[in-house]
Amino acid sequence: MKVLVTGANGYLGQGIVRAMAAQGMDIVATDFRCDQKIEHVTMVEGNIFELDNPYEYFGQPDVLVHLAWRDGFVHNSNAHLEDLPKHYQFLETMIQAGVKQVAVMGSMHEIGFFEGSIHEDTPCHPMSLYGISKNALRDATELLCKKSGCIFQWLRGYYIVGNSVKGSSIFSKLAAAAQEGKKEFPFTMGQNQYDFLDYEEFCEQVASAVNQSEIDGIINICSGRPEKLADRVERFITENGYDIQLKYGAFPDRAYDSKAIWGDDSKIKKIIENKENA
Repeated sequence: MKVLVTGANGYLGQGIVRAMAAQGMDIVATDFRCDQKIEHVTMVEGNIFELDNPYEYFGQPDVLVHLAWRDGFVHNSNAHLEDLPKHYQFLETMIQAGVKQVAVMGSMHEIGFFEGSIHEDTPCHPMSLYGISKNALRDATELLCKKSGCIFQWLRGYYIVGNSVKGSSIFSKLAAAAQEGKKEFPFTMGQNQYDFLDYEEFCEQVASAVNQSEIDGIINICSGRPEKLADRVERFITENGYDIQLKYGAFPDRAYDSKAIWGDDSKIKKIIENKENA
């Protein structure tokens, strides 16, 4: 099975491609530029939205893993709505051309304000342009897959913990501040509880979900449990040996941030269990 991965040079893409390669997949990875070199992975630079026949261009892949997304951490960027029709057209072209399985990176921000465990059928009421656009693409992609008989997987991501300064998460910003020698980091009160997953485990879960087709639909890429933001960030500082302290209360919580929210991990646990028993 040949797998095409878009957005392969992004913060998530780099780790996911490595995890997929480690599981023995035949991968074509594409992005505007491709900095990494991985054995047995074909890197192709370019703009997927400008190709007339991307299916043929990328060698007729069997599986499409669509990670590409602009301004993912800028939740109210106009780019989300501007790019939405381009994502839809690309996915439609690939599905109609013959891709057998489509896995798209989603986000818990599709849900909007909610408290408790997010299940596959949890209603979505997104409260940012990012969440609105992801939610719309999910609905549209699911329709496309149903019409064509293509396997549909929506990989709903939660909060990723990693010490790379390349990302735009609070953990990446904290890592960058520590590297710059800053002794204080402006922070909220940190009382909200979220579903945190270490970067390597996140990438491994995505690779495992894609590397099978029996379990489909919405798949939460998550830990399955909530943890207080302040506790996880303080632990992150300790784990990495950073000499920096949080300045609590410097920023208010965002209005659309839930007080306690986490993913139902039953599907991803089953996928990993099946993989270990195979």
